[in-house]
Amino acid sequence: MAHGRRMVWVSATWAIVPAAVAVMLAAVPDAAAWLRWSLAALAVLGATAGVVATVSAARRPLRALANLLAGLRQGDYTLRSARARADDDWGVVMLEANALADTLSAQRIGAIEANALLRKVMAEIDVAVFAFDERGVLRLVNRAGERLLGRPREQLEGAAAADLGLGDHLEGASPRTVELAFPGASGRGELRRGGFRQGGRPHTLLVISDLSRALRQQELEAWRRLVRVISHEINNSLTPIASVAGSLRSLGARPARPADYEDDVRRGLELIEGRADSLRRFMASYARLARLPVPQRREVDVGGLIARVAALAPGVAVDGGPSCTVDADPDQLEQLLINLVANAQDAVAEATARDGVEASGGVSIRWGLAGGEVVIRVLDDGLGLANPANLFVPFFSTKPGGSGIGLALSRQIAESHGGRVVLRNREDRPGCEAIVQLPVAV
Repeated sequence: MAHGRRMVWVSATWAIVPAAVAVMLAAVPDAAAWLRWSLAALAVLGATAGVVATVSAARRPLRALANLLAGLRQGDYTLRSARARADDDWGVVMLEANALADTLSAQRIGAIEANALLRKVMAEIDVAVFAFDERGVLRLVNRAGERLLGRPREQLEGAAAADLGLGDHLEGASPRTVELAFPGASGRGELRRGGFRQGGRPHTLLVISDLSRALRQQELEAWRRLVRVISHEINNSLTPIASVAGSLRSLGARPARPADYEDDVRRGLELIEGRADSLRRFMASYARLARLPVPQRREVDVGGLIARVAALAPGVAVDGGPSCTVDADPDQLEQLLINLVANAQDAVAEATARDGVEASGGVSIRWGLAGGEVVIRVLDDGLGLANPANLFVPFFSTKPGGSGIGLALSRQIAESHGGRVVLRNREDRPGCEAIVQLPVAV
């Protein structure tokens, strides 16, 4: 029976007794006193029993609902009401309670799985992660953090940051590079710090990554590339030198010298001299790349700088741009742009030689402002980039007689000024664009 109808029947049933007694008292007005008192007592008992039955019928489902809600509050999401039905007022309430239990159960399972995934990720990543509360007490540490500090989690959690040697890491700039001096790591590291709230209280998340291994790997790879390039260049020079020297020694060892002996000696010495000079130029180019001087900064007008570069390269069009300045070394920036313009002109010349028709646009320079930076673009109508992966590799060049240091030197100059150089193929037409981004002078 529906809860509403049951309450009506209970109330009506127990209301019949007092009503019947009242009718009887009204029908026999001359009845004896004992009869009147008996009927009155019966009416009071009937009314009292009706109230008790009605309250009991109302409290029974409320207690069931209270038990269900108490189970949900305590984390027991297995309890369900069997009286949930859509055709009853109280059944609708229990339907919603069961739906709430299902939702909370699904959320709890999702939270458990997400927490397990988070702990698995934190345990596996090779980055030390620490979580401190507002008092600077460590509340969470991952496996990499245990290795960094050389102690198990049980000894770390609950300790103050100062006692762990991490007090200074909770202050200062973030991100930043720091010197690591811990039992599990030493050398250079990167520190990142952020905030989060747990239980309504602020916490600090500290992440420390050891850069020493990555830097050592990069340094080793750089040495390998350097040795490979230098060995290649030296062998290219020493092989013909050794061959010519052997030929000259053979000529000198003959008892009778041929008539063209002096010409052979002269040509051989010229070849040796040429290869030695080529090797000298190669080493000078490398020294120039390796010993870029510190920029002598001052305010440089971008428009005037580009005008000077264009005057050194006839045929270069200047499209113009806004008036702006950068805090930079003008000589180094001029060298950067000269390198980019020279590459663009070579690309146009190569396209002209291949197609037999002079490129229509040639080389142009334009500049503008974007996001607090000066953006300089050097555009050409050449063939575009065929091998962009090796553009900035020192001593790599696709041009005959190219040194392979122009772009590498240009990028080094831009980065020493807090900027960067990007080369990419043009989207509007065949050719390439070199983009130089530099901070605007404040």
